[in-house]
Amino acid sequence: MTKQIIPYQPIDLQEPKEIVDAVRTRRGGTLLNLDRMLLNSPNLTRGWNALLKEVRENLSLDARYKEIGMCGVAILNRAEYEFFHHAPELLKAGGTQEQVNELRKIGTEAFNSSVFSAIEQDVIALTLAMTREVEVPEAIMERLTKSLGNQGTVEMVAVVATYNMVSRFLIATGIAPENH
Repeated sequence: MTKQIIPYQPIDLQEPKEIVDAVRTRRGGTLLNLDRMLLNSPNLTRGWNALLKEVRENLSLDARYKEIGMCGVAILNRAEYEFFHHAPELLKAGGTQEQVNELRKIGTEAFNSSVFSAIEQDVIALTLAMTREVEVPEAIMERLTKSLGNQGTVEMVAVVATYNMVSRFLIATGIAPENH
């Protein structure tokens, strides 16, 4: 992991009020270390917060599929912070502890895809392709479109793309998990 060089903004930051309040509202009243790093650029934070709010809260896609993609990206990119925050969300969305454990092995020969449904396996294949190769095999896109429809497939691609952005930001800036 990259050493953190850029400092976090204070946890009790108040300004710019509109942006800080919007982030706190989305986070249930607090600022995570990711938010505190982003707030070094208020305008970036405004756009980031709006995008992530839509991806997290307003897509038609099943939350379980989103979280599988997010957790898969986290492990593939070695973004422990991301996995730390999304593994519990996968469980809340109906995933199992066995699936969380297997996602820690994504992209390795030890990975056991049989604990995932056929659609979830396609979500994992999409996550692997987008994260490792960028290009996605046509067969994966065809299966996802058949299973999820056009809107669901576009949303799934956007989730994986968004969380690749998040993980790269986390790693480059050296953001560590909060002390819980």
